[in-house]
Amino acid sequence: MCFCLSNFCTKQTKMGKDSSLKGFVSFFFFCFFCEIVYKLTGIISVLCFKGYRKLSNEKKLEWNNRGFSTFHAFIASTASLYLLLLSDLFSEDYYDELIINRTSSLSKTVLGISIGYFLSDLAMILWLYPALGGLEYVLHHGLSMFSIFLALVSGKAQIYILMVLFTEITTPFVNLRWYLDVAGLKSSNIYICNGVALFLGWLVARILLFIYFFVHMAIHFDQVKEIFPLGFYSLLVVPPMLAIMNVFWFWKIAKGLIRTLSKTRHSR
Repeated sequence: MCFCLSNFCTKQTKMGKDSSLKGFVSFFFFCFFCEIVYKLTGIISVLCFKGYRKLSNEKKLEWNNRGFSTFHAFIASTASLYLLLLSDLFSEDYYDELIINRTSSLSKTVLGISIGYFLSDLAMILWLYPALGGLEYVLHHGLSMFSIFLALVSGKAQIYILMVLFTEITTPFVNLRWYLDVAGLKSSNIYICNGVALFLGWLVARILLFIYFFVHMAIHFDQVKEIFPLGFYSLLVVPPMLAIMNVFWFWKIAKGLIRTLSKTRHSR
């Protein structure tokens, strides 16, 4: 372990003094910005949703919390999609540098923003535990922050972190389902359509994408082995754990969708 940390620190000094500065600035900025979005969600909800005032304080907290989680999901998934597919940063033939060593100002900014979000959300989960989520959410956020932090400070394996951050694209559908449920619209067509979109989105972004993730890592395993020991073993352990959680949640989503569609057919 000492060798791990020593090797990690040695590599870290070679990166330059300001290599992760933008990421950490983004982290502190987004922690502050989460508070702003949280309050704005409450203000907008009062104006646009009449039932908001009737919610319990606990429900209002979760309502606002899901507001800034949706905001982060849009930022993280959009930026990750751009960096992974639209930019040339991770193009196989564009750079001579190893793909696991590639980084940019935007990628570091996205990682910093995501650490800020996960830390803010985890703080609220622990503060209101278990109202906003159980141990699986604490584990998910903890593993996510740990992995993102390592990628940010080391500049290694950011391509894989961005792949995982793209899975946040399913979060707006999860939150919309909760909003519709609280609003008493669980039997509405929009609830059913959102459930189908969530099922398909989860299948693509959190199941099939993870399969591609592991295939890509296997193909580039000669590069993956070049990562410092702590980062290398984390890359071998953390993604499979997240994949298992995604499969478990997918199973619950599928069961819920089948139950909802079944009730709809019987009601007709």
